[in-house]
Amino acid sequence: MPIPGNLLSSVVETIDPNTSGWTPMLNATMGHGSGGRVGDGVLVMRSVAAGEVRLRTVSSYPVTEGTVYQTLADASGATVPERIGIRWLTAANVEVGITWSLTTMTASTSWHRISVAGPAPVGATRAQVVVSTTAAAALVVTFFENFYLGLPIRISNNMISFAAESPEVDTSAWAAETNGTLGRIVPAASWAATFLTIGGHMWTLTATAAGAASALCVERAPVVVGTDYMAVCYLNPPTAASATWIELRFFDAAGAQLSAIRSTLAAPGTGFYRQRASGPAPAGAATCGVAVGITGATAGQVVRFETVGLGRPPQLNASSLFPYGDASFEQGVGSWTKVSGVATIARSSPWGTGSEGSYCLAVSSATASSSVIRSARYPLRDVMTHRLRIVEQNGVGTWNVGMGIRWYDAVGVDLGVSSWPPIAVPTGPGWWGIALGSDPPPAGATHAAAELTVVALSTSAVLRLDELTLYPALPSMETAVVEATGSITVTLRDLPVGSGLRLFRVDPSGNRTMVRGPAGLRDGSEPIAMDSMRIEDYEAPLGVPTAYRAEIIDPLTGAVAWREAAARAIPWPDDDRAWLKDPGNPQRNVIVTVAGQPSWTRPIEQAEYVVKGRRNKVVLSGRRQGREGEVQVWTHSDQERERLDWLLDTGSVLLWQTGPGLGVGDLYMSVGGSGEAREGPARDPVRIWSLPVIEADVPATTGMNGSGGRTWQDVLSEFPTWAAVRDAYESWEDVLLNRRKP
Repeated sequence: MPIPGNLLSSVVETIDPNTSGWTPMLNATMGHGSGGRVGDGVLVMRSVAAGEVRLRTVSSYPVTEGTVYQTLADASGATVPERIGIRWLTAANVEVGITWSLTTMTASTSWHRISVAGPAPVGATRAQVVVSTTAAAALVVTFFENFYLGLPIRISNNMISFAAESPEVDTSAWAAETNGTLGRIVPAASWAATFLTIGGHMWTLTATAAGAASALCVERAPVVVGTDYMAVCYLNPPTAASATWIELRFFDAAGAQLSAIRSTLAAPGTGFYRQRASGPAPAGAATCGVAVGITGATAGQVVRFETVGLGRPPQLNASSLFPYGDASFEQGVGSWTKVSGVATIARSSPWGTGSEGSYCLAVSSATASSSVIRSARYPLRDVMTHRLRIVEQNGVGTWNVGMGIRWYDAVGVDLGVSSWPPIAVPTGPGWWGIALGSDPPPAGATHAAAELTVVALSTSAVLRLDELTLYPALPSMETAVVEATGSITVTLRDLPVGSGLRLFRVDPSGNRTMVRGPAGLRDGSEPIAMDSMRIEDYEAPLGVPTAYRAEIIDPLTGAVAWREAAARAIPWPDDDRAWLKDPGNPQRNVIVTVAGQPSWTRPIEQAEYVVKGRRNKVVLSGRRQGREGEVQVWTHSDQERERLDWLLDTGSVLLWQTGPGLGVGDLYMSVGGSGEAREGPARDPVRIWSLPVIEADVPATTGMNGSGGRTWQDVLSEFPTWAAVRDAYESWEDVLLNRRKP
């Protein structure tokens, strides 16, 4: 699938099926190789003689002066390191300059990322991508693929700027804090071809003398007291034994630091590891920030870090009472304590031993005995049935686990426990999830804590626990009709993150049709990103009871679990009205008045042959095709006319919907040249539209355009003021889809 937002064509990006999008620029010949990761093709660059060697894109691409753009690619070469650049051009194709990345530290035959970003300089209106090496002789070969040019690829919902997230532009958003110097390099680091938020450059923190060293992001993000926040980055320790860490810091309105939550990496080696630190904003907090450091460094030791995020932690369950630190154990055991027994609790080690995130809670018991562990108390949001869910794994030996919810009043008086007897943790590889629901809380209950009775069935046993959530037991699947938009909203809860999801609408006859999502029909290929999903189905039929079935696919075994929601119908009382919808852009959907019921023809390809001496011709027929005809609709105001014109602008396949019993129903159709005529005098706003249409198949690969995780914080992080946002986009739809003015 093409990289979203790429200004480059698919051929230029993937080098498939050829190299037609590239041309030599300096001391180079090029060819088409094989062995790529995003398609077989790769771009082969060969030096003609010793010296610098360059290739560039044939085309140039429109850019806006002052806007930051990023280019990246994956490279491989046994002899010389490489770099990548953005070549800025004027409207007359005169070079303004080139923004170059640093050169990769060493040559590497493994695919590794090269990347750079920078603002379009004064006078630049176009840009090209350039790759470069410096060869010591002729016929030195370097390979490239997976090219991108466009706006910076960001972590979704990051509250800090791109300059603070990645050093692709420079290091100005970070500063050495204690005993260190800050720099940046481009190591030959290998990343998945689809992992695009990681760049080529990395920050380096070099310890000046022996001891602790740290670097601090100069940007701060606003916080709400009591809300959970998380800092995250990739750390590369100098040795596996190094104590490198990330810190989430909270500050008051005057900038004084109130608290810091440190998360130390338990590195299994000297690679790049994502480390998280999270916690709720304390009383008096106004902003938060992030720092990176090393404890006990020797002079000259270097910590590398990249892809820094600051924002809200993953939602294991949107309604859970637990903060992320008590659910995922990324920096420690959170508020969990041992109440009784011989067991000990600790964060697992090393990195990579968790189910969600990089760590889990490790419960160790020296003897075959029972112990009780308990979370802190958290205020209830609803006086209703609650559900406790855990994910568990036998680390060493075998275990039974009992689950319970302990209730408290406002002053901490214990009101009793809703509990279930211990059951065996399943044996075998992988993690196992279990959720149990309680009775309603007792009278006077205002707080609750999770309580686990862990029973070791052998000596020196280790139990692993992760993704612990305690939440109101709302329905796992429910639907709601939204009459104003002609849609049905499907809400799914308690979803296993990482599993696949197939979602069907089911008509009264039991026929199933897949519901559309951001990447096309929800066919199970997209992994579930959050435990709760709110899906809007704009293609549900009008006036027909429609049920829904969700199928959840285990990514390892392929096993399918399912759930269903009862049928609901979208009311449609007016037979003279119809919806015209764009499946990929539901914000454009519009209700129109039907001027006349359409009449249809169904063309067929036929060949007629006259046989000498026979009265009747011989006719050879193809298969009869779908319906063709003309739809006529009225618009009654300038606003309706503009909305219909906006809908037709895209040229996409549209969906025509009327109520049942009219002989048309739901029809996907391609619209030809539209005609617009007046019904009365010049000032009369009424128009009659003639739309020649051809029946089309359901557009299976068309994704529903939307935010894809884009929030107002994402928008504001890219601009200094809201006025700058307004100046950069033509419409609010363009803001939603991040389509800036040319």
